[in-house]
Amino acid sequence: MSGNSTSNNSPPSGSGNDKKQNWAASPSTVFNHFATSGLSVAVATAITHPLDVLKVRLQMQLVGQTGPLSGMGKLFLSAVKNEGPKSLYQGLTPALTRSFVYGGLRLGLYEPSKYACDLAFGSSNVLVKIASGMFAGAISTALTNPMEVLKVRLQMNPDMRKSGPIIELRRTVSEEGIKALWKGVGPAMARAAALTASQLATYDETKQLKHCCWHTEHPCNCTDRYG
Repeated sequence: MSGNSTSNNSPPSGSGNDKKQNWAASPSTVFNHFATSGLSVAVATAITHPLDVLKVRLQMQLVGQTGPLSGMGKLFLSAVKNEGPKSLYQGLTPALTRSFVYGGLRLGLYEPSKYACDLAFGSSNVLVKIASGMFAGAISTALTNPMEVLKVRLQMNPDMRKSGPIIELRRTVSEEGIKALWKGVGPAMARAAALTASQLATYDETKQLKHCCWHTEHPCNCTDRYG
């Protein structure tokens, strides 16, 4: 009887520390994280790109000038009337490229970063998750900032026939130098670090707390993770 009781109370094999983020040892799993994350962000970007074009033009209207500002509806009608519906998809190529790489790196680097911290410090508490999210967001933005710069410049170009990603890239580098592709990278990295840390760490922590507190068969001590 005592043997059966011990067997029934013991956690199933492969749980807890025995199952400690084994996915990190598998390159295919890391690749799947990158690919699925990047593809998801790219699809969302393709759907919402017209709104991004309008946002950029709203932010840049009357730069260095004074006068009445146009609203989103008026700007939308003006762009479609004067430039055609395709104007709402200016800069789509660098936008999709950035989204796939940025989305893949931002979400794909989070779990490996958390795993590395777990190996180095023996902990994966909420502070580690925040730090992992900040690292993943900042690095992803630093690497993809050139595509963001090209995207914004193409979105502001009313004549698509004389421009494109490659032409704009060559023009920017030849006239302003390669450093111009990293304009605004500081604020962009800070924003991405805060955004990724708040999104991924919150989601990860909530998911773990839900499992921890609602798993009645083998409950764990949640306070151990904050001690």
